[in-house]
This record gives sequence, C-alpha cells and structure tokens, in this order.
Amino acid sequence: MELKKIGDVKFVEGGVCAAKGFKANGIQCGLVHAGASLTVKKNDLAMIVADDECSAAAVYTTNKVKGAPIIVTKKHLENGKARAVIVNSVNANTCNADGVKKAEMMCSLTAEALGIDENDVIVASTGVIGQPLPIEPIANGIPALVEGLTYDGNPRAVEAIMTTDTMPKEIAVEFTLGGKTCTMGGMLKGSGMIHPNMATTLTFITTDAAVSPELLQRALSDVVKVTLNRVSVDGDTSTNDMVCVMASGAAGNKELTAENKDFDVFVNALYNLMLNLARMMARDGEGATKLIECRVSGAVSEKSAEIIAKSVITSSLLKSMIFGEDANAGRIYCAIGYADVDFDINKADIAVASVAGKVILGENGCVVPFSEEEAKKVLEAEEIQILVSLGEGTGSAVCWGCDLTYDYVKINGDYRS
Repeated sequence: MELKKIGDVKFVEGGVCAAKGFKANGIQCGLVHAGASLTVKKNDLAMIVADDECSAAAVYTTNKVKGAPIIVTKKHLENGKARAVIVNSVNANTCNADGVKKAEMMCSLTAEALGIDENDVIVASTGVIGQPLPIEPIANGIPALVEGLTYDGNPRAVEAIMTTDTMPKEIAVEFTLGGKTCTMGGMLKGSGMIHPNMATTLTFITTDAAVSPELLQRALSDVVKVTLNRVSVDGDTSTNDMVCVMASGAAGNKELTAENKDFDVFVNALYNLMLNLARMMARDGEGATKLIECRVSGAVSEKSAEIIAKSVITSSLLKSMIFGEDANAGRIYCAIGYADVDFDINKADIAVASVAGKVILGENGCVVPFSEEEAKKVLEAEEIQILVSLGEGTGSAVCWGCDLTYDYVKINGDYRS
C-alpha cells in the first residue's frame, strides 16, 4: 500500500524503535480465549520502554463502557509523564469485576522488572470482552519480555498487539526541529470494531523530539480528529480504544513549549504518521478487499464535509457496492442525502476514481449516463475514491473505510472460539 506524504518528512524503518532511546519486545506468553486451546503461536504480550522518563499524552474511546486498562492509564498519565507500555492481545480485560486490579498488577509487575515507578507505566489490552484476564501467563512472561528488549524489537511488539489484523501496521518518519534531526515511530492494531469516535484503535507512538506534555496532548488531540477519527470499518466503537504518545527528548532539540513554526513541523510529522496508520487500518478492515477514500469538497465548512464523508464510508449498501464492483450511483447519493447536515443536493456531483481512471456518475443531484464497463474497471482497483463536490463553499474533508464482504460475518460469527 502506497504511503501518503504531506510536507517535509522522510519515511524510515523501525516503527516504535526508530526514535532514539526506545526498546521494544513481544513474546507468546500463553493467553487464550476461554474454552480454546493454544494452537497459534503468535506473540500476545508486548512492551515498549524508554531509556528515560518521557512527556506523554493519550486519547481514549468515547464508549461509555471502558476497558480497565484505560481507567488505570488515565490515572497514570495525569502528570503527563510515562516511561513504559505493557500491552496484551487475546483478552480485552473489560467488563470484569477484577479488571482494574489486573491492569494495576500488569503495571506493578512491569515496574518491578524494569526498576521504575508503576505510575510511569501505560497499560493496554485488546481482544475478547467479558472474560477474566488470567494474570499468571503475563506475570510468568514479563521476565523474558524484559530480557529480550532491544532497540530493534518493533516487529515482535507489533505482532503481539494484532488480533484479527492480517498485517502488521507500523511506520516511522524523520523531520527537523531547530536544526536537530528528530524521529517519530508508531504501531497500530485495528481491523474490526472500528468507527470514527475518538481513537478507534490501539496505537502507540514514540518520538525523540522534546515536547512539553501540554503541547504533546494538544497535538495528539488535534491530529486524531483528522486521521483515526475519520476511519470506519463496521460502525462499532470499541471499549478499549487508545492512542498514546511518548516523547523522550533524546534528539536534543529545544523543548517545544509554545505553538510556533517548530510546533507546526512536529504536528505535520504526527499527521503523516497517523494518516498512514489510519489508511492501513481501513485497508485491513475485517474481511476487506478494498480501501475506500471519500473526498468531499465544496461544502460550507470542513465539519459539514466530514459529516457527509463519514456518511458515505459507513453506508453498508455502499460498502457492499464497492465489494461487488457495481457502480450504483443511487447508493452514493442516498448516503450523502441522509447525512445530518444541511446542503443543496441539487448542486451535488459524484464520481468514482482509482488508478484505472475516473468516471462521473452524477451531476446536480441526478445520475448521468456513464459507461458501466469503464466504471467497473475503476472499481476493480484495490483503492477506490468516492468524489463528492457540493458547490457551496470551500469546506473539504477526507474519510476512509473499506468494503463489506462475506468474510466479515465469518470472522465475527465465531470470534470467541
């Protein structure tokens, strides 16, 4: 999948270990679903550790039901500082009476093994909801996890956070602040239960740039809105969604404490990182075969454009249409029409585009004659653009989704077993 680059950044290797001073590791500690046997030897426990204390920030799910790790992490990040991340897959540690206790235990076990304060540990979990988290495999696995920490351990770590993901999702970028070369890396898990409603995933980001906790939080909160919050796979918002960033300052730049040109450079680097992670997540939606990108222009405001673009990418009928490679223009107009925003549909033009070309499907709110053969060629591509022009203003927005296939139901029909 092609990476999208905005502004002056350079893509580099290394994921969460690309930035100076960050180690990572992932192991198979033996977590399994209740009633299931351990048949797949996939890593299920990961750790990221900074050489020194970092500025830290996070954004969490807006679901009223929140995983126990989120409750604990929120408390630990009240001072804007962190040193390590401990995260498991298989079990979400959510809707459990002992969930907070288990999350706190994960932090204390990590802190003891690393010789750090447990309040400097970020904890996260992903997997099945409503099953008690067995702490014994985690406790037994942490010594080996710590022993295997390396400055190139990102591939092992990213594997450990995958659930129904079919591919690892990681990326890193280089940029310059005050004459110093800085690096930022991230890894993400997300394939199902993905909907634009604050974070929509587990995402871990590291950077060696020096940034105050307050500005780090401001940058993250703003960039989430135009990246991860504009992705939808299935309309379900998870209970465990979290995006966290740790900034070590090891690059040696003067700490960012105010919004200025250097802060803009940092925000752009974060945008590039999270934009591409968002696209990876949409492309790897459960059972997906295609990435859908809806571009809305000519709206009265950016917010109006975003609402319409989200309406398009979340439409089950449109997602099915893309899977079937059937250019049903009526489904696009329908999805635009029930968006909760005022606009004149009689000015709305629509088209589909891909590497195979562009086909106009509608003008001024009406379907126009088009070549079904050319439209099918466009929709055969792996990445499809739905283009909507409203002709009312300068507002624009982009949202990402995926097609809806038979495999989505197969994957989720027996997810626990």
